[in-house]
Amino acid sequence: MASEDITKLAESLAKTKVGGGQLSFKGQSLKLNTAEDAEEVIKQIEEFDGLEALRLEGNTVGVEAAKVIAKALEKKSELKRCHWSDMFTGRLRSEIPPALISLGDALIAAGAQLVELDLSDNAFGPDGVRGFEALLKSPACYTLQELKLNNCGMGIGGGKILAAALKECHRKSSAQGKPLALKIFVAGRNRLENDGATALAEAFGIIGTLEEVHMPQNGINHPGITALAQAFSINPLLKVINLNDNTFTEKGAVAMAETLKALRQIEVINFGDCLVRSKGAVAIADAVKEGLHKLKELNLSFCEIKRDAALTVAEAIEDKTELEKLDLNGNCLGEEVCEQLHEILEGFNMASVLGSLSDDEGDEDDDDEEEEDDEEEEEEEEQQQLKERGAEEQESLTPKKIIDSQVNGFHLFQASTPVPSPPVDVATFLAFPSPEKLLRLGPKCSVLIAQQTDTSDVEKVVATLLRISSVFKDEAPVKTAVHETTDALMKKAFGSATFNSDAFITNLLVHMGLLKSEEKIKTVPSLYGILMTLNHMVQQDYFPKSLAPVLSAFVTNDENCKAQRWNLLLNGTSYCDSNKVSDFSEN
Repeated sequence: MASEDITKLAESLAKTKVGGGQLSFKGQSLKLNTAEDAEEVIKQIEEFDGLEALRLEGNTVGVEAAKVIAKALEKKSELKRCHWSDMFTGRLRSEIPPALISLGDALIAAGAQLVELDLSDNAFGPDGVRGFEALLKSPACYTLQELKLNNCGMGIGGGKILAAALKECHRKSSAQGKPLALKIFVAGRNRLENDGATALAEAFGIIGTLEEVHMPQNGINHPGITALAQAFSINPLLKVINLNDNTFTEKGAVAMAETLKALRQIEVINFGDCLVRSKGAVAIADAVKEGLHKLKELNLSFCEIKRDAALTVAEAIEDKTELEKLDLNGNCLGEEVCEQLHEILEGFNMASVLGSLSDDEGDEDDDDEEEEDDEEEEEEEEQQQLKERGAEEQESLTPKKIIDSQVNGFHLFQASTPVPSPPVDVATFLAFPSPEKLLRLGPKCSVLIAQQTDTSDVEKVVATLLRISSVFKDEAPVKTAVHETTDALMKKAFGSATFNSDAFITNLLVHMGLLKSEEKIKTVPSLYGILMTLNHMVQQDYFPKSLAPVLSAFVTNDENCKAQRWNLLLNGTSYCDSNKVSDFSEN
């Protein structure tokens, strides 16, 4: 390193901000290639007592420099925040994973307990995710609250690797009695598409503590949006949802609207440039009108929303006293509707919340046929994406060099197969139940689910039973798995002296939509699975015969039940089907 370079580095370091437990090299444009290049940085780190935050943004760190910086970090057990965005400028993509592995291994060795990890604006692709995969699964990340991976080019493969790592972190941390409680997740501009988003949705559903999710510009269509919506419904603390510049269409918008109805803490909704269209906007407006009293910002700009739907959105915010901004710019309204929007909001004394309408596309006649054509085109595009994706993932994952760090040095090898599907655990199945996941749990699925369900909690027993029964199919392997899992769960529940059987039946009937509740309860979308499961349950010895009259009183008088063509055997003597409802009798 030339003397003038050392002088320049020293001058930069003299500007370094130090204080409050933070050491910052942010924006110093340091070029750290070798161990010698990093000497001054290492010195600063080693001499900093009580280091809690390290900022390396806006520099470029090579493999050798990362190794020696990592060595210095091995003694920094108090480190909590790693601001490491944009720190590989100009590096080859193959350099980034070994550098990340060095730094991650150091944090693990130090016994650090991270709260924030920011690796945004590092174009490392799927291989880069491998570089910090071990860190995410380690105790160093059991305490992680903020994970920021904006603009990293992860792709579908990287999204799947990341999702599996988060689920493993949650599983391991839960075993230690302190489950991962991630609050903020940022992963915009990563080309995650439907498969990557769906994989992450499974992880979100398991974690359940998210407060902010930022995933703009990821090429996600309605299947991925629907998966995210389901996951968000299991994260009741959500305050911010930013899915800007993805493609909802009506299907995704309606699914997201249903989820919004169940969320009470939402402050920011950014669905701008998401093609929610008029029907989707009306569904979202209904969700806003029903609740969301803490809403501060609603962005539905550039969504092809037309006049009546836009007015419906405006009318929905009447009592949203916390609202600061409503963005409907770039839609198809026309001058007259723009004026009407102002008038409506002035009537609510909320004219100031309406954003600019300068990019309005003008009034367009409703054309349902055109929208249907657009939907068909989108479906065709999705099918084409599916055909191309296999080759694309093979190109992005298989030929790339993946790091093997099991020895002191770093050696590279070629991956011969794509990333395998992550194993299914009980939490994954219960968050996103499917027949395939139940079967993949293996022969011990019934024992595992029963063991991990708190049968002293009636609500949890009902929720678990409904999830199990929802995957029922009249196919031998699935049918057997559902029956065996149900038997293990309910035998444990009914066999407990503290289990309230009457409360169980009441709660179950409410969730089936057969009994009204004072609280707003989301009922099961289809009764088929639970009715077929009950048909099996009531024939088992563990099922209390005293519950038969209560159950039969509701199911035999409900038209939905009659329409399902099911046989509900109570006490082994009588049944009900779509053509005949028999009298039920007790032994």
